[in-house]
Amino acid sequence: MSRIWLAVAARVALVAAAGMALGALFGRPATMAAAALALILARELQQLRRLQRWLRTDRLDAAPDAGGVWGDVVGMVARLHRRKQYHKRRLLRLLRELRRSTAAIPDGVVLLNPQAEILWFNRMAARLLALRARTDLGLRIDNLVRQPEFVRYLAAGTYAQPVVLRAGTSGEQYLQLHIVRYGAGQLLLLVRDVTRQEQLETMRKEFVANASHELRSPLTVIAGYLELLAGEPALDPVLAGPLQEMRRQAVRMTGIIEDLLALSRLEADAGPVEGVDVDVAQLLEQLRRDTLARSSQPPEIRLQFDSPNQLRADAALVQSAFANLLDNAAKYTPATGAISVRWWTDSAGAHLSVQDNGIGIAAEHLPRLTERFYRVDAGRSRATGGSGLGLAIVKHVMQRHGGSLAIASVEGQGSTFTCNFPPERVCAAAA
Repeated sequence: MSRIWLAVAARVALVAAAGMALGALFGRPATMAAAALALILARELQQLRRLQRWLRTDRLDAAPDAGGVWGDVVGMVARLHRRKQYHKRRLLRLLRELRRSTAAIPDGVVLLNPQAEILWFNRMAARLLALRARTDLGLRIDNLVRQPEFVRYLAAGTYAQPVVLRAGTSGEQYLQLHIVRYGAGQLLLLVRDVTRQEQLETMRKEFVANASHELRSPLTVIAGYLELLAGEPALDPVLAGPLQEMRRQAVRMTGIIEDLLALSRLEADAGPVEGVDVDVAQLLEQLRRDTLARSSQPPEIRLQFDSPNQLRADAALVQSAFANLLDNAAKYTPATGAISVRWWTDSAGAHLSVQDNGIGIAAEHLPRLTERFYRVDAGRSRATGGSGLGLAIVKHVMQRHGGSLAIASVEGQGSTFTCNFPPERVCAAAA
């Protein structure tokens, strides 16, 4: 027991003893002892009342002057009050810093609860999305940002990739919206103005499309004259080798231009395709024959069909994508190697994999393989006639069909390219 409580117990005992002694003079010791204890209780109740009045004022300078246990209680409450005031001031400073820092962020930030209702947003988000603090807090974000692309993006629940929307009255502003999960189901919406980037991307696409279109005609003329000269009987044998190399390079340039035009068409029409029922087995049989006929050292190509189902797709686009994968595998697989092509369907959709046991690809190159003109080995690609656009075309074809391209490779052991189509693309085989 602490000294304070010992002092309290001693005081109570002393007062009770004094009351009993005084009461003994009048023949009523118990009554006088009870009266003495009642006086102590009245004093303690008075201290309790003073403490209550002080706590209601919430003023540290109005603390009652008390001793003993009550003085100890007043001291502890005062310390807790000072600690609360310190943490309150510290929290206010942090909140001011947070408000200043979020106001300085060049991107918009919106905090959403699990029901996608707005909890808070910074100034940039208010400017980009035309939000108002007085009326929009507590409303669902898709009631304020009503573009169908964003509504579908929010409802999908998978936020790995951002969505780009047209904004503004003229539709010339582009906003990139990206949702990140945090906490217990809360959502963080990041908004960025990407108008400049989109304008540059549009200019690049238009330039590539126009340049490719303008180069095709003169290159066709050059290739025609080269073929005519190569067939000339009076041609000097010394020129036969250079002419053959010029013809080969002309064919390679024609292939690059055709790939650029195909990629430009895919980028110009980025919407989903409806398509028709494509017999994948028949298509792959045809592509197998074409690949073996084109390759100078054709490897073995094995086809495996684990499902009779067909694919609802644009026949020309999927033929281009599958042909690029087979051609790519044939270029990087030695004549003694083999290519395995498998087609199957399951609850996740339809899948086509092209697996080879060629030279493989190092892990650091995998994230960039679908970039335009990206080559793991530029020298080998030029030797095999690669344009560096094949996988970019495959990626865009898969995006048009709502699917994805997965790449797995081990250097020195081979690579596997898998096209994954959504379940709605699967259709039953014709009778």
